[in-house]
Amino acid sequence: MAEKPPSASPFELKRRQLLKFAGASAAVGGLGLHVGLAGADESTDMAVPGNNGILDIVIIGAGLAGLTAARDLQHAGCNSFLVLEARDRVGGRTLNHDLGSGFISEVGGQWIGPGQTAVADLCRELEVGTFPTFHQGKTVILGGEQGRLAIDLKGTFGTNEEISARISELSREVPSGAPWTSARAAELDKLSAGDWLSRQGIKPEDRQGWDTSFALTCGVTPSKMGFLHFLSMVNSANCDYHQLDSIKDSAQGTRLVGGSQILSTRMAQQLGDKVRLECPVRRISGWNGEITTLHTDHGPIRARRVIVAIHPALCNQVSFDPPLPEGRAALQRAWPAHSPARKTAMVYPKPFWREKGLNGHTHEVNGPVLWAWDNSPPGGEIGVINAFVLNAQLPSGHDDAQRALARIYARSLGDEALNPVAYYDHDWGLADPWSLTCVSAIPPGFWTTHGESLRPPCGSLIWSGTETAEIWAGYMDGAVRSGHQGALQALNALRKV
Repeated sequence: MAEKPPSASPFELKRRQLLKFAGASAAVGGLGLHVGLAGADESTDMAVPGNNGILDIVIIGAGLAGLTAARDLQHAGCNSFLVLEARDRVGGRTLNHDLGSGFISEVGGQWIGPGQTAVADLCRELEVGTFPTFHQGKTVILGGEQGRLAIDLKGTFGTNEEISARISELSREVPSGAPWTSARAAELDKLSAGDWLSRQGIKPEDRQGWDTSFALTCGVTPSKMGFLHFLSMVNSANCDYHQLDSIKDSAQGTRLVGGSQILSTRMAQQLGDKVRLECPVRRISGWNGEITTLHTDHGPIRARRVIVAIHPALCNQVSFDPPLPEGRAALQRAWPAHSPARKTAMVYPKPFWREKGLNGHTHEVNGPVLWAWDNSPPGGEIGVINAFVLNAQLPSGHDDAQRALARIYARSLGDEALNPVAYYDHDWGLADPWSLTCVSAIPPGFWTTHGESLRPPCGSLIWSGTETAEIWAGYMDGAVRSGHQGALQALNALRKV
């Protein structure tokens, strides 16, 4: 039997569903559904799979972006879709580690903050509570064998106020969603953040705060981060450097009750069998035609539109037939994926450091601890110190790493730190082949070369994922925003067909 052309797909929007979905989406995506409602049959589902086995939409990736897109499709009344996830779990770069007794520690992305309204709305919709990151008290800075300084940084990383203000002002000239369109793009994209900082007359003793801040936010030293890209990040944060790179009232200011992965697990529960785990997509063919075929480990799947909600560099592990346009292919090849991060969690019977007027935060100069912080549960029932650590300076073995970190924490917090009740260590570089990097450290020259290829669809392929977000790209909020946008693009494209 001849295959029906895609225009024969029964793709009808229920009037009430469309109005509800479009109204809610306008607040988060800024996109509208360009569809005609005249003659819509309210008794007809938006997308009912036909007998030809062709889905309307397939989503690649069950992280926050992909699951948000799927949830939007479901709310809009679309039933002809699937979410394909290569891992054996949902959540992408968010992951909870079970500490027992109902407590968790976040292994990946974990914070939200002011202006991140998309992820905050999702928390409310999924009934996920929030609480502030603990920062009250003194931060400890360790240097050398004996050097120790305890200082109240007021919820910041101790960077210079005057220079922070200069960065904030410059960020007003760099649109967060399209930094390459800035009038000063050619000038600013030639510089690394390190180049710019070196011209600001920063004292050597003050440079540590800046290096730590960049390493935490960008995954690299300032010398490897493009200044244009960094300014676009600050632009997302209401053009306020401290709203991006502090703890109090910043992008690191709020945690989720139950851990960040709970957002993905709850969305996946609502989606049920629409989510297929351990189903990596190896090849995508026919993306330039009416029907696209996704070749997976469990057989081919055909669809009219595909939302690619994975990291741009991860797209290099997928074979495209025909090859992608050179602009998009070059962007994927050049996208940096060398900051996988290693995150540890040391567990104690209680957060004993709080009794000493310490906030549990530790910076180590020229040591393995890039930043350690109090990651205890909301009520402080147990004490948890999480840390980003440098692989090159910390033993790879579990027990050796635990002992090394316990000694460092003892210098910082007191001898009680020598007796943890548990230790957990997650090296994202070894976790799985699908987690290439924690954050994207965009280098100088990248956006002026590749920016125009970031978002335009390629045939049936719609690019999603946090890296494509117009604000808060690289953050959980950006992932949620990109999911909303991807769903709207797919729905619009199907209606035009």
